[in-house]
Amino acid sequence: MVYHNLKALIKAIRACKTLADERALIQKESATIRTSFKEEDSFARHNNIAKLLYIHMLGYPAHFGQIECLKLVASPRFSDKRLGYLGIMLLLDENQEVLTLVTNSLKNDMNHSNMYAVGLALCTFANISSEEMSRDLSHEIEKLLGSSNTYIRKKAALCALRIVRRVPDLLENFVQKSKALLTDRNHGVLLSGITLITEMCEIDANCLQEFRNAVPLLVRQLKALVTTGYSPEHDVSGITDPFLQVKVLRLMRLIGKGDEKASETMNDILAQVATNTDSTKNVGNSILYETVLTILDIEADSGLRVMAINILGKFLSNRDNNIRYVALNTLNKVVSMDTNAVLRHRNIILDCLRDGDISIRRRALELSYALVNESNVRELTRELLAFLDVADNEFKLGLTTQICLAAERYAPNKRWHIDTVLRVLKLAGNYVREEMLAAFVRLVSHTPELQAYTASKLYSALQSDISQESLTLSAVWIIGEYGELLVENGLVEEEEKKAVSDADLVDLLESILNSPYANPIIRQFILTAITKISARPIASPTQRDRICEILAGYSTSPELEIQQRSVEFLSLYGQAPEIRAGVLEQMPAPEIKATVLGTVSENRTVGSTRTDIDLVDLISDAPPPANAVAGSTLQDNQSLLEGIFGSSSETAAAASPNPATSQAQTVNDILGLFGSGPSVNGASPAPSAPSYASPISTTSNPLLDLVGATSSPVAPQPQPVPAARPPATAYTAYDKNDLKVTLTPQVSAARPGVVNILAKFTSSGSEAVSNVNFQAAVPKTQQLQMLPMSNPTVAPGATETQQMRVTAPPGAQVRLRLRIGYVVAGQQFQEQVDFSGFPANLTSGGQ
Repeated sequence: MVYHNLKALIKAIRACKTLADERALIQKESATIRTSFKEEDSFARHNNIAKLLYIHMLGYPAHFGQIECLKLVASPRFSDKRLGYLGIMLLLDENQEVLTLVTNSLKNDMNHSNMYAVGLALCTFANISSEEMSRDLSHEIEKLLGSSNTYIRKKAALCALRIVRRVPDLLENFVQKSKALLTDRNHGVLLSGITLITEMCEIDANCLQEFRNAVPLLVRQLKALVTTGYSPEHDVSGITDPFLQVKVLRLMRLIGKGDEKASETMNDILAQVATNTDSTKNVGNSILYETVLTILDIEADSGLRVMAINILGKFLSNRDNNIRYVALNTLNKVVSMDTNAVLRHRNIILDCLRDGDISIRRRALELSYALVNESNVRELTRELLAFLDVADNEFKLGLTTQICLAAERYAPNKRWHIDTVLRVLKLAGNYVREEMLAAFVRLVSHTPELQAYTASKLYSALQSDISQESLTLSAVWIIGEYGELLVENGLVEEEEKKAVSDADLVDLLESILNSPYANPIIRQFILTAITKISARPIASPTQRDRICEILAGYSTSPELEIQQRSVEFLSLYGQAPEIRAGVLEQMPAPEIKATVLGTVSENRTVGSTRTDIDLVDLISDAPPPANAVAGSTLQDNQSLLEGIFGSSSETAAAASPNPATSQAQTVNDILGLFGSGPSVNGASPAPSAPSYASPISTTSNPLLDLVGATSSPVAPQPQPVPAARPPATAYTAYDKNDLKVTLTPQVSAARPGVVNILAKFTSSGSEAVSNVNFQAAVPKTQQLQMLPMSNPTVAPGATETQQMRVTAPPGAQVRLRLRIGYVVAGQQFQEQVDFSGFPANLTSGGQ
């Protein structure tokens, strides 16, 4: 059956009961259309193209009608041209070879006497023009931009936009013509012209200066829109042409950025828009939001910036979640610009933490982190701890990290710092990173006046809750180190001072050891803690015997690390008291250092098995151990201890124990350290005092790793003296505006392709360089890891550093693309440089 028009075809297709029926009908109709095309009937061609376009919309092939569309375009009738151009826009794209045949038809119709025919040609050009077509018809578009017909000027401006995007080289041809569009009174032409100018300024920065002279025109147009009365033609919810207002504001933002003169011209009108726009409707909010972005991007007055931030604060009270999300997102970007202005809205930002929308809670949380400073750390930390108590699990890891970092940076005193971390451990001990735990241990170690207080608080917390892993680990570690203070002083700051005995300590630790919450790492910590307690004067003979029984029970544990510790600790009981006391004495206070997160996995909590690169490994030269899977538990524990006590390159390069070594051989080696086994030299050497300063040898003993002793009581084997490494060369990567950046590479022959780079920032002027933001990128064949900068403010004469690691194929050239942003004397700089000054053999092990 032949369907003579489109209406009949649509009716027949809708009447099909199955997909197979529809396909059969369309195949039959397509064959009929192909046959009809051969008859060269102009009326039938129009009808067939209409049906073919409907078939194309349903997803069936219709490419065979491309040439017929060109024939329709060549027809003198307007209805044929309209359908032909519609077919070309649907069936062709800029990559089709057939497109070259359309160029002549477009050129002819652009010079047509009928403005609607010209409009059809311009509309088609704006949708499908290729680079070649853009070059061929650029002159025609430029000529039509000066047309007296507003309908044609508007469409010509959009065609010029297409040309500028496809062929940026032709941009200069449209600068003068587009400038004239800014004086047009027709809103459609003005909207198209501003869109064209905005695109030109984004593509070519040289255009910015050209259009900065037109700022008074933009100000006049925006003022006319704001102050004009009711205009039914352009009114949207009581606001005159909000789309044009938004476009003008965006162009003003682009032109005023970094230019004080242009920004000064805009200040008054921006204040007028921000004051007079109705914020009760969504249309008004969109204009206000665009105004805020413009004020924050240009060199606006400080009062105007405060007004912009206040508008965002008002957005936070809006019932619409989208508006509140946008406000929080924008405040996150500008909080570093004017923190005090944002702080005025602190209460409403904290209220957003209780919002039902999870995305709003997340943005409010990020903003809360940025607001913390010395003056409000107590109040904001209290709010964050309250939120931690009710937060979803996905927030807890980031929350605990940020609270601990804020406490470390802004704590008014150490007592408050310790109380804050204790509260975090109680509320979310299963969601604390090991770096935070290491920082807490460092803090307690360096605060002897609060060690008894901390041990007392952790002991009480552990009595009430042993399900929080980080709480358990920190409490066990501190009780093991400072348990005698707890026994001597009892529970501190209780209503009634309660004594604690050595038996109470062992009872508590044994109950944790036998609980379902104990994992391998907790067991390792507890075995070490009770062994240390047994070496303290507070331990009675009864408790020492009890501890021996506990250790003996784990000497046959199927977990290799626990079994090894138990055997080693039991062997200590057969040694002289001075040897045992020396090995088990309190660990020295570790080096104080700022907590740096590095490449820590977001989903990892303390004690879980890890296979990615540890923070300590990030800045070491040691190759990963071959038995990383088999010894994951041991590696985790060592990483935690290294995070607490620092790591040198020798420490990081220490070889891991060989899992293939038999248990008997391991025990003999350990006993040999204390003289209980066969001596290497055939005679028992005199015991020597343990040393804590020597680097760990390549045959490091896990027992000595654990308690901090790094030399054995026997005479050490002579170590080969490493060859002196030549001093590393520093390469200057950037030296402008009183800021100098040098890059110092370090490589290891053991790990070809891995280059550790130390970036050093120095200020050679009299002014400090602040807000330094250093970013780097490498080619796709290489990988880059970065640690945070030591301090974003570089004082005159001072040097700040930042660590990077580049992993590249051996023999490849290390190339870096650096983006550096900073502020000097109130002037902001943002520059990008490409650096490839390292030696070509760097990734092969050369320096």
